[in-house]
This record gives sequence, C-alpha cells and structure tokens, in this order.
Amino acid sequence: MPEIITDVPLIEQHLACYHCGEECEPNEALKIEEKQFCCQGCKTVYEILEENNLCSYYNLADKTAGRSLKDLPTSTQFAFLDDQAIAFKLLDFSDGGISKMTFYIPAIHCSACIWLLENLHKLDENILNSRVNFLRKEVSVTFKHEGISLRQVADLLTSIGYTPLIRLDSLEKKESNKQKEIQQDKKAYRQMYYKLGVAFFCFGNIMLLSLPEYLSFSDYIETNFRKLFGYLNFILALPVAFYSGMYYLQSALTAFRQKHLNIEVPIALGMIVLLFVSTYEVFTGTGAGYFDSLAGLIFFLLLGRLFQQKTYQSLSFERDHLSYFPVSVLVKNQDSEKYVPVKELKVGDRIVIHNQELIPSDSILLQINDASGKALIDYSFVTGEAVPVEKVSGEMIYAGGRQIGGTIELEVMKPFSQSYLTQLWNNDIFKKQNNSKITRITDQFSKRFTINLLLVAITATAYWLWQGDTSTALKVFTSVLIVACPCALALSAPFALGNTLRILGKYKLYLKSTDAVESLANIDTIVFDKTGTITDTHKTQVKYEGKLLTDKELAMVQHVAKNSTHPLSKALAKMNLPEKNQTFAIANFREYIGKGIEGEIEGNHLLLGSYSFISAYVKDEKEDKSTEASAVVHLAINGDYKGKFLISNEYRKGLEKMLNSLENKYELLVLSGDNEQEKERLSKIFDKKNLTFKQTPQDKLNFIKDLQVKGKNVMMIGDGLNDAGALKQSNVGIALAEDVASFSPASDGILEASVFTQLPQFLQIAKAGKQVVNWSFAISLAYNIVGLSFAVQGLFTPVISAILMPLSSITVVSFATLAVSLWARRIVKGKNS
Repeated sequence: MPEIITDVPLIEQHLACYHCGEECEPNEALKIEEKQFCCQGCKTVYEILEENNLCSYYNLADKTAGRSLKDLPTSTQFAFLDDQAIAFKLLDFSDGGISKMTFYIPAIHCSACIWLLENLHKLDENILNSRVNFLRKEVSVTFKHEGISLRQVADLLTSIGYTPLIRLDSLEKKESNKQKEIQQDKKAYRQMYYKLGVAFFCFGNIMLLSLPEYLSFSDYIETNFRKLFGYLNFILALPVAFYSGMYYLQSALTAFRQKHLNIEVPIALGMIVLLFVSTYEVFTGTGAGYFDSLAGLIFFLLLGRLFQQKTYQSLSFERDHLSYFPVSVLVKNQDSEKYVPVKELKVGDRIVIHNQELIPSDSILLQINDASGKALIDYSFVTGEAVPVEKVSGEMIYAGGRQIGGTIELEVMKPFSQSYLTQLWNNDIFKKQNNSKITRITDQFSKRFTINLLLVAITATAYWLWQGDTSTALKVFTSVLIVACPCALALSAPFALGNTLRILGKYKLYLKSTDAVESLANIDTIVFDKTGTITDTHKTQVKYEGKLLTDKELAMVQHVAKNSTHPLSKALAKMNLPEKNQTFAIANFREYIGKGIEGEIEGNHLLLGSYSFISAYVKDEKEDKSTEASAVVHLAINGDYKGKFLISNEYRKGLEKMLNSLENKYELLVLSGDNEQEKERLSKIFDKKNLTFKQTPQDKLNFIKDLQVKGKNVMMIGDGLNDAGALKQSNVGIALAEDVASFSPASDGILEASVFTQLPQFLQIAKAGKQVVNWSFAISLAYNIVGLSFAVQGLFTPVISAILMPLSSITVVSFATLAVSLWARRIVKGKNS
C-alpha cells in the first residue's frame, strides 16, 4: 500500500503533485520515493511510465506536463465500444487482424503529450504505432485488434491521463476536419477580440489619466491627483499585462523551461521591464511610469497579430489542391466503362480495379476475375504490413489497399475522401530525408537571432545609462527588443514556396511539399522513362508476327493484358478484335514488374513480356531482333512460343520543342526497359550516349544512385509502377498520370500527362519561388538593420516599435506571396504568347 502522509508540517502542507502540478490536499498526498501525488490516478500514471522507462516524459516540457486525474472516468465509460456494430462505424480501418482509429483528445497541449502518445507501443505490444496531429488534438492509433480491443485502447489512453472524447452522435453525422478547424479559428479569433477589447479600453483610459503629464497642469493638480492617477493607471495596466498580454508571457516562460529562446522572450522582457519600472516610479513617487507605453505596446501587438492572421489567411495556400490529384478509376455502367476522377465517385458506383491499382473508397467486393474466387489486397500503405490479405466476394475492402492479381469489381459503400489519400501521400514510410537548405538557413538564423538581439539591447541600454539618461535607456531597451523580429524571415520561405506549390498545382503539377519545390529548383539532370512517359499511350499501333493465333487465343491475350496497367499491356488491351466483349475467368494472374505478366484461362497458361522473361518457359526458340517497332511483347501459350506483338508508339506532341528548351540548362537522359530498336529514332532528339535500354527496375534505381554519387541533382519522370524505386531514390521523383489510378506515394509529385510538355515552365516557376525567398530574406534583414539603427538611438518608442514589427512581417509575406504569383503568370503568359 502507498504511504499516507499524515504528519505534514505546516510549511509543507502546500505540496505540488509531481505528475500534474496541482496542489495536494493535506493528509491525502501519496508518496513514492519523495515524489508527491495529488491522487491515486496521478500516482498510477507515474508507476506505468516508470515501469516502461518512459519517465523522460516529465523532462520534455516541465515537471507538471501531466493532466490531473482526480476525476478519472469510470471503467465503464467506454463499455459501448464492445458493441461491434458501433466499433465498426468508428474505426477508420479494420482488416487482416489490424485496426486503425483516430481519437480526439482535448488534453493534448505540449511536446510531452506528443512524445508520450507516440510511444503507446511501449505500453502495449499490440499497439503497432500512434501518430499525433497536434493542431487537431488527434491521435491515430494502429493496433492488433485480436490482442487489444478498441475499448481497451480507449481505457489505456484514459489511464495515462488522455481521455478520448467519443460522441455517439458522431456515428450519424461526423463534422468534417475543415468544419472543426473553422470552429477552432472562430474561437481563437473571439478570444483575441476579447483581449484586444480589454487592451483598447485600458489603453484609452490610461492615456486619458496621463493627460496631466502631457499637458503640464498646475502644481495643485499634480500634487492632489498625480498619485491617484498613477494608482488608477497601475490598476488598469494589470489586466492588460496579465490577460491581454498573457500569450507573450506564457510563451516566454515555456521557452525558458525548455531552455530555448523564442521570439516572444524579448517581447515579454520588454513588457516586464515596463511594468516593473512603472510600478516602482508610481509607488515611490519618483515618476508617472510608462503604463501608457505598456498598454499601447500590448494593444498594437495584438492588433498586429490579428492583422497578420487575417493577411495570412487571405494569402495562405491550403493543401486542398491535393483534392485535384489526377487519380481516376474505371466506373462500369450497364453498357459502358469510363474513367472518372475519384473525387466524383458516388455511393453505389460499380468500379473496376486492375492489378496494382489503388482502391480509392471503402467498397464491397462484388466480382473477382480469378478462378480461385479470391482477391489479394495489399494494405501496406495503410498499416505498414506487407503481407497481402485474401478477400472473397461480399467482403468489405478499405480505401488505400492495392489489388494484387486479376481485375476485381467493387461497389462503393462510402463517399470518396481525398483526405485519406492525403494521409497516405504524407505517410512517414514514403518520406525522403531531404535536407532543405532554405529551412536550415532559417532555423539557424532564428536560433541565433534572439541571443544577438538581447546582446544589442543590453549594450545599447548600458550606453545610455552610462550617459546618465535613464529614460532613454529604458525606451531603447524595450524598443530594440520589440522592433527587431525574425518572423518576417521565418515566414517568407513557407509562404513563397507554399504559394509556388499552389500555383504548380493549379497548372496540374501536384507536389508533395515545399521541400519538393526547393529540390525542383535545384535539379541539373532530368531522367525520362520511355514507354508511357515520352510516348503517348493513346496513340499506338499493334502488329502481330508469329504463329497463327485463333480468335479465341487473341481474346485470351487481350483479357490477360486488361488486368495490367502497364502502357504496353494497355495497348494490347485496346486491340480491335473480331469477337468483342468476350469474357473469361482468369486464374493465377501475376505481374512481374519490368518483365511481364502471366495468367491461366480455361487451363491455358499465357505469358506476355520481354523475351528474357518468356525464354525461361519455352524451349529452342531464338529471339528475332529484325524489327523497327518501338516495343515488343512476346507471347507463349502452354510453354509454346507463339510470336511477338510489335507496338509502335508516337512521341507526345511538342516533345521535341520541350527538349530544345531544356537541353542548354539540364542534362537529359532516357532510361527504358525496352530493347534498342528505337535508339536511332531517339538519337535525333536526345544525345545518343544518354540513351540506356533493357533496364530492370533495380537497374534504374542503381542508375539514379550513380548519378547522385557524381554530384548530380536528379529528377526522374516515370509511370510510377516500373519506376517506383527510381522515383523514390531521385532528388525529385515525378509520376506521370494518364487515365489510371497512378497514385504513387513513393514520388514527390504527380504530373498530368496533358501538361507534360510544359515542364520547362514548371521548372522556371520553381526557380522563381526560390529566388523570391532570397529576395524576401534580403528585405527582412534590411528592415531589421534599419529598425535597430533607429531604436538604439532612442528614436523609436515601444509603441511605434509594436506597430512596425507586425507591419514588417505582413510586408515581407505579402511580397513573397504576390511576387511568386506575378512571376508565374509572366512565365505562363510568355509560353502561351
């Protein structure tokens, strides 16, 4: 049993709980190794953390990082989660022994919360991972539901002080994330308006009460009212400092606790100095103080913050552009099939998913084009588990899975949610460890800025004190601390690059992050895949050479090809055959990336692919290389080599003009898995030594690595399937999207094929964004230098400094955003003229 402290000396009766920091009631404090706890709940949390070596939680923010557990919910609070029907509706995902749930946790408030909640797997081995969205106060937990139930996960969160808020009414109508953010914004703005109103009221009255000081009234008025007015000003200054200005004080205090200096530290110091000196002067009768400057400072700081937020809101770039991903899916109607954007999917639509295609919405499996009657779904994007899950007709298949094998048909059960694809797009598994030069410069500057600013303020103040001018020394100290601000520099990069991200998305190049924009501006080498990238998959001619094929055999070839999304397979699937609309049940369909495909139809084993792939299954056949076709697909049926399909592609319209625009600025190379039949033709538009053929996916990846070892900054443009490894390895990987679900988290961006030839303009826009960042840095530094030069001379008052500080941020951010927009418009206009 824990030790109950009964004989507590009077001086020690006010004990702080080691976990939450709240006051412990006398005679009720629980003690463990000299650590006091206010309740059994806080003590239990400490014991859990200590047992699992997680007590460093208390060192991340401060020693009262935890939440009070005096009102710990009852153990039956989440009993309703035992109901499978309710749990199913709440879960984001549940399949293959793994479930995923996003909890809303109001108690999330600091870095310690994030650290603890993202280490839940150390508390229970059945929890695979957990990720916190700090702004939304959400934690997404992936767990093995056979080892721990949804209710037990909720109880575990509650036991460590993070009770999730789960409302049953959310089962019927869930508020969208955007609506939540709007409500949070409204609440934040309302609080700011309250603080601004208090500051304005007190500032106005302090100015009114300070009139005798400004107008030099008679000695009679000064003698009888000066002290009274001073006391009133002191009373009015308290709510301004400790309510309206509390944000700056709390932020600075948190920074000190974390042994870190942020930009609020000098502002808070200026406020404290003004309040302390003013209070001293009023109560000692040595002066009237500077309460008017203090109130004016806080009022204009708040006004500037409000103006900043409104300006940023109007200029901000949202990630909503991701909803325009060129990801489409084949929708099957009674008599026709057509590709539609996934965002236009409706409940009840019947969709067709081919091998390696992404399932965009939660759906019911209706039909499996495989004689086995089973489908294989790869949920590695969702759960990180690479083992495919078997599915049969009638089962639920969740969004984010990839079909492995033959074509399947599904009925959409839930409206498409782009936010889910966005979650996959930003999955940590697919993130590159890019070191952004701009980010490094900004971080280094911001870290050193506050220290240097304090040194300047102290040095300038010491100089004026040495001159014997105390009033100017105080004014200089507060003005220097407030007028100089790294906010403009820190914000210029995200706004300039973010607006570039938005503009590129508008023109159908969808990049993953602002780091990708910077990387795009730095590239010096461009590597193109051939088939489906520089060739137009909609303009192909197919010719067969070899042993005579029956109409049924041709139909079987076409049907096997329909299950693949490779450009050559798509060309075969579009062949105009005598017997149309003939369907077959396919078994054991497999696609070997970069090699070929195989499948069984009515006992016939079909192989389609490269000769090296086919030759492993056939005997005594030699490859006939006498062809001028762009690509060749060989065919074998039941181990008998039949012949080859000669596929002639057309290059994309405007390709040669695009390459002419790029060749003087970038090294241009082609990597292809096809044979060298097209080498002479390609050598007319590319340097012959930069053409490489017969490349496997691994060869392509190694090729990119070799270029990077030589110091090249490489952009790879491919179809996102055979080129996935090369796309991920390259400095910038761009997946070209045609009319299939070519969503590829391994890439840095998706480019619609219709704007492929506008690549030179996209590269110019990226370079413009980077250049604007450099200009913004220069403007911000110039502002700080000029502002400090006036402030150290005592030519600025704290109030003027408070006005200029947010004004500088607004100016630089507006310039960074608008300059990119104007430059991009000029680039696009120049291209179209």
